[in-house]
Amino acid sequence: MTDSSKSALSLISTHQGYSESEQRIVDYILEHQSEAPRLTAAQLSRAAATSEATVSRFCRKLGFGSFRSFQFSLARDLESQRNEGLTDEVSLDNMEQSLKNILAAKVSELNATIDGIDHDTLAAVVHALKNAGVIEFAAVGNTNAVALDATFKFSQLGLRCMASTISETSIGFALTLRPGDVIVLISNSGKSRRLNRMAKAARDCGATVVVISSDSKSPLARLADYTFNTVNHEALLTTGDFAFSKMSATMIIEVIYNFLLPEIEDAREHISYYEELIQPDKVVE
Repeated sequence: MTDSSKSALSLISTHQGYSESEQRIVDYILEHQSEAPRLTAAQLSRAAATSEATVSRFCRKLGFGSFRSFQFSLARDLESQRNEGLTDEVSLDNMEQSLKNILAAKVSELNATIDGIDHDTLAAVVHALKNAGVIEFAAVGNTNAVALDATFKFSQLGLRCMASTISETSIGFALTLRPGDVIVLISNSGKSRRLNRMAKAARDCGATVVVISSDSKSPLARLADYTFNTVNHEALLTTGDFAFSKMSATMIIEVIYNFLLPEIEDAREHISYYEELIQPDKVVE
């Protein structure tokens, strides 16, 4: 990807592992979006209370060849937002604009996540899951909901799945995995010690390790056989404060599910039988 095709605004809001001085640069840019593109490297370094060398390293860390390339990309991103009438505002005082801003951020988040999927990785993971003896989904914190949803969806296809919000249960189950089984670990930062221990245990048992995370270079990602990178644009709406959105991780699960569905011969029969079993619990009007 060339510098001209990169999105500075997306990169600074999704990248993980900033140093303290780099985080000050990010915070300043997100809090002063109208002024930031006009600043020189020296001016930005003073505004963020850091050095020009740190600003240069920051730009290279995001994949830009120079500060000028980063500055051009940032200006283009912000101009595009202005042309679409988008801001970072979310307020009950301006609900119509706020809803447009949230929608734009989420659509951008999902588009970037889909664009980042490696086709060979997707095909290999679909094949591994289709042929797995057992699949374990594991997460911590608010991504537990993604793991539980994945277990519900994939089990409807006739696949043997497990997930638990009790970490001791998840770790214990990981120790029972065997070659041919798959564990799918979901973590935004990829730095959860609990999930790292589970990944190591599963690998020692010979299971395939799949990681869904926003940081492809995290400790957890380095333990994976296959990784899917998620994109999170929450920082664009929270002006630098971090809050992990589950939407992009859920999108990865949806993508895998939809590719699995036609690959499993009797998947639709399993879904129909499941619906038949739960039908008595539904209200008939």
